[in-house]
Amino acid sequence: MAKVFFSYSHDDETYRNQLEKHLASLRHEGLIEQWHDRRLLAGADVNGEIDEQLNQADVILLLVSASFLASHYCYTIEMGRALERHAKGEARVIPIIVRSCDWLSTPLKGLLAVPTDGKPITSWTNYDEAYTDVAKQIRAVVEKLSAGSAPSAAPAAGKAQAPQSTQPLLQIEALAPRSSNLRLRKQFSQLDHDQFRHETFEYMARYFENSLEELKARNAGIETQFRRIDANKFTAAIYQNGARRCECAINLGASGFSSNAITFSADASSRGNSFNEQLSVDHDDQAMFLKPLGMASFGNTPKQLSQQGAAEMYWGMLIERLQ
Repeated sequence: MAKVFFSYSHDDETYRNQLEKHLASLRHEGLIEQWHDRRLLAGADVNGEIDEQLNQADVILLLVSASFLASHYCYTIEMGRALERHAKGEARVIPIIVRSCDWLSTPLKGLLAVPTDGKPITSWTNYDEAYTDVAKQIRAVVEKLSAGSAPSAAPAAGKAQAPQSTQPLLQIEALAPRSSNLRLRKQFSQLDHDQFRHETFEYMARYFENSLEELKARNAGIETQFRRIDANKFTAAIYQNGARRCECAINLGASGFSSNAITFSADASSRGNSFNEQLSVDHDDQAMFLKPLGMASFGNTPKQLSQQGAAEMYWGMLIERLQ
């Protein structure tokens, strides 16, 4: 059984919770034993116990984000020790890019990050696909370790040094065994849903405005127009050699069926009553997400979208006529 250690910023605890769910099959098969700092008992020597678990781990998962890089403890102590053990072949370090950040300027640049191509989890259109990708790659490592293969050493560029803690270490084996699955269902109010929907709409407005500018800069003969109509609507249009090729209106709420949704209409004059697709806010037991109605994808609709994934879906609907 491989011992798996989670190194993460508490800002990213939601992502750790979701990843634990996707690693459940490995746990059920008896292939892994998971540990993170939420398993600490009251009165524990925090630094000592974390050091002990980090030094015993076979697989060390680094949940990388701007918050992780900004944390002295995560970056200098945990990541430094993890890379040291990786370089010696004592453990396998797997960077998991949960949110976009400048991780390629760190010692992690020498390691193969997951999800595939180091694409941040929050950049995937479908969160479950991102976590499944990560879980499959972790499984491959764990199964190789279980078969008796030693962890490979990290490239020289990926090595970082950090002093080990001199604090006394606890004897973890003496603690009563218990589950690492201690997360509880989170509750989301209507206010949480409304705020998330408004934040998503504002994110989309920035996303479309920036994307239109970049599209124009990269392509000769292309002109674009972004108009913020009011607090609840913006329009986008793309012109090729002076002719309008495609346009859309994004509305936050409207009368009737779509009053609690963000709608997309291929007609820029639409008030939201007529639309080609809509997104509503939903949640599971850990996080909120956007749920498409499925009008535009003919049965191939992702069930859960991040804010970036939702913006990318609507952008794709706008630009598809030019592609």
